[in-house]
Amino acid sequence: MITIENVSKKYGSEYTIKDISIRLEKGKIYGLLGPNGSGKSTTLKLIAGLVHPTTGKVFVDGRQVSRRIASDVAYLTELDMFYASFTVQNTIDFSASQFSDFDVNKAEELLKFMELSPNKKVRTLSKGNRGRLKLVIALARKTPVLLLDEPFSGLDPMVRESIVRGLLNYIDFENQTVVIATHEIDEIESLLDEVMIIQNGRILAQRNVEEVRETDGLSILEWMKVTFQQREDN
Repeated sequence: MITIENVSKKYGSEYTIKDISIRLEKGKIYGLLGPNGSGKSTTLKLIAGLVHPTTGKVFVDGRQVSRRIASDVAYLTELDMFYASFTVQNTIDFSASQFSDFDVNKAEELLKFMELSPNKKVRTLSKGNRGRLKLVIALARKTPVLLLDEPFSGLDPMVRESIVRGLLNYIDFENQTVVIATHEIDEIESLLDEVMIIQNGRILAQRNVEEVRETDGLSILEWMKVTFQQREDN
């Protein structure tokens, strides 16, 4: 369970997040959708304890978030955070040494699924393969919360769909809450239980995906466009 209560985040005179309140349940995959610069990454960093709210509070399973929440949260950043001199296997071993919940057997299974050679040097990997390695490290942790920031950035469109489908096999739906922040909507729609639209640091709407499809007769991308248009008209 993730609860964000009246949270704002200000850098200097600018707000990146403005008075948002959301409640995310265990066992669901949420999409945090919006254009670049809308506040998606900041929202994930607030949940991960990497930045602190200017006002408001964030809770994970009843614990107020601080730096120590890292034991309960696996966070995939959109940035590369690897040691270039390491091999893929070195990177796996290092991650296992840092996180007590890291499942080495699951990581090895994920490496095969992602078609990553353990002996390859990180510096020789393409952007897409570094993205795959980030997914391996995040998914191999047994945490209540899994945060993925633009997880498919740089992946070849030819393989992106199969990787997205494959992710379902590596998520523990009984015990995990998953939040995926992205602007690449079509590829992940099939994964999501609920979606939230964020723009200019504010949550504009939160809906159940099946409800949007069945009641509104819209894809998530179409629903987003309608929501943005209604916002502009008002």
